Amino acid sequence: MRYAYLGPEGTFTEAALRALMPQAPEADLVAYPGVDAVFSAIRRGEVAGGVVPLENSLEGGVSATMAELINGDPLLIAAETALPVRFTLFARDGVALADVKRVATHPHAYAQCRGWLARNLPDAEVFTVSSTAAAAQAVAEPGAPYDAAVCARVAGERYRLNALAEGIGDRSDTATRFIQLVRPQPLPEPTGADRTSLVAFLADDHPGALIELLQQFAVRGVNLTRLESRPTGDGLGRYCFCLDADGHVADPAVGEALMGLRRICKEVRFLGSYPRAGLGTELSPFLPPRGTTSADFYEAERWLARVRAGEPG
Repeated sequence: MRYAYLGPEGTFTEAALRALMPQAPEADLVAYPGVDAVFSAIRRGEVAGGVVPLENSLEGGVSATMAELINGDPLLIAAETALPVRFTLFARDGVALADVKRVATHPHAYAQCRGWLARNLPDAEVFTVSSTAAAAQAVAEPGAPYDAAVCARVAGERYRLNALAEGIGDRSDTATRFIQLVRPQPLPEPTGADRTSLVAFLADDHPGALIELLQQFAVRGVNLTRLESRPTGDGLGRYCFCLDADGHVADPAVGEALMGLRRICKEVRFLGSYPRAGLGTELSPFLPPRGTTSADFYEAERWLARVRAGEPG
């Protein structure tokens, strides 16, 4: 039972995998060089599952993950977790802050530390790499082209670098959401605190098309927690919509909403129903409107069965 994650060792994704699977042996955790490589390893059956970043509270969706979820053989989201993201500037022995002219980091990390870097290293050039841990690894190598890395503390320490500055993020409340992916399999039972993810492809472009999609959830009292448009790759102006909804596909309201989408959309890609993680930055719990709880749907279904059977309603 091997599990893949976005590597190298020391990434926030490794920390997320350890949080999701704290009992997994060290030998079963396999680092891959990119998000696409993690997806490929799962699809080919090299690993039982894997963990990748999905979205950041400041930068939004991770493009590489979203592209893989939309395209290729479908995978299911089995679980999620969210981790606070804190960044440190690390360098090799003998390098002081004033010596730093070339900094390596991940694009999302750069976006979250741009202000600090501009104030404290105004003359430094920033280079983006596949992960913050890859930045630390590159800085640690002999003859490295970079002077410092913006990364997690665990990565800097793992590659025996020295911390030049702690907590360099422009905001202290940043968090990243990670998802655990598996090949298609039976879904977990509803817990009462679940999330359902999917991708909806519009059948055609016309006024009100997005409203029609959203109404499938609104009229059934299903709360959407994320809506993101993504290009389909079929040409400019062609988009699909990635959605997260409160609830499990086994819940009547969610199930009916998905059936409604299937009737009006060109394609609906189901990405999974799984326990919802406490992300720490969400709004207050959503309370469904009157008439839209599971009990309401079941009662209406029983009433319709009586009517169809010719019994008193």
